[in-house]
Amino acid sequence: MQLNPLFWDKALERNHYIMIVTPLKKSALFTFLTIAVMGLFSSFTVQSNSYLKNWKHLGNQRVNFGLDKDVIRVTASRGVFTKLKLNITNGSLNMHRMLVVYKNGSRQEIKIKQYFNRGSSSRVIDLKGNKRVVNRVIFWYDSKNRSRRKAVVHLYGKN
Repeated sequence: MQLNPLFWDKALERNHYIMIVTPLKKSALFTFLTIAVMGLFSSFTVQSNSYLKNWKHLGNQRVNFGLDKDVIRVTASRGVFTKLKLNITNGSLNMHRMLVVYKNGSRQEIKIKQYFNRGSSSRVIDLKGNKRVVNRVIFWYDSKNRSRRKAVVHLYGKN
C-alpha cells in the first residue's frame, strides 16, 4: 500500500497522524480494546462493593421466575439497625413491596415498586423507630426469564 507523498506532506502540516492498520495490528487493537472494556466493567463492580462496605450483609435469597414472594430471615445476633438496603445480583426482577417484621412482632410495610437490573441497588430504607432488631424481611416480586438467570436479592443493614 502506497500513500501519495503530496497527501502525506499535507497531513503532517496539519498535525494529523496516519495509521496503517494491518491484520496483525487489527487483532492487537481488538485484544487491547477488549481488555480495556473488561477492566472498565470490573471497576464498576469494585465500586459498588466498596459502597456497601459500611453495611452489614443480613442474608440473601435466590428468587424464582414468575410472580412470587420470598423471606430473608435475620437473627437477633446480627444486631440492631436503623436502615436497610437491597442489592440485586445475577439477574433482574421487578420488586413490588417489602414487609419488615421486627423481633417484637411489629411490622413495617415498604412500597418499593421498582425494576432492578442485575447489579443495581435500592434506595436507603429508613426503619421506623430508633434502632430495631429485624426478625425477617418478606418481599413480593415478579421475575421474567429474559436473562435465563435467577436474580439473587441481598439484604444489608446499617446501624
